[in-house]
Amino acid sequence: MFSKSKPMPASESVPSLPPAVPAVPAKMATGARHTTFSILGSDVVVTGNVAASVDLHVDGKIEGDLKCANLVQGEASEIKGAVTAETAKIAGLLDGSIEAKTLIVHATARITGDVVYETITIENGGKVDGKLSHRRHGAVAAKAPPPLEVVENKSAAL
Repeated sequence: MFSKSKPMPASESVPSLPPAVPAVPAKMATGARHTTFSILGSDVVVTGNVAASVDLHVDGKIEGDLKCANLVQGEASEIKGAVTAETAKIAGLLDGSIEAKTLIVHATARITGDVVYETITIENGGKVDGKLSHRRHGAVAAKAPPPLEVVENKSAAL
């Protein structure tokens, strides 16, 4: 009933298939299309505003405002300007305001500026020197009213 199978000659073997190609290419931070994150290395200094539609990992220095999808800041990193992100993990120096739906302040972080958040975690040792403002889920940030303008200046003689 069960017998040993006879080896097949090489001419009758199943043809080999081409090597499998990965369905999704590996994530690369090269500036190419379809990149899912970008990295500013520790040797990079940016003077000016930075806007990224993808996630951003900052190990260098930024002197200007920063807006990105999600931010990860390294311990030795410095950002001097306003930060806006959906999620922010701060581990370095931030000298400016930050607005994030989810904010994680690591133990090595130093934030000097106002913070607007929906959820916040501050690890033991993390420092925040500024006003903390909670934003309710789904609420949009309120814009400051325009500055008052002098329309007519009448001096009164007393």
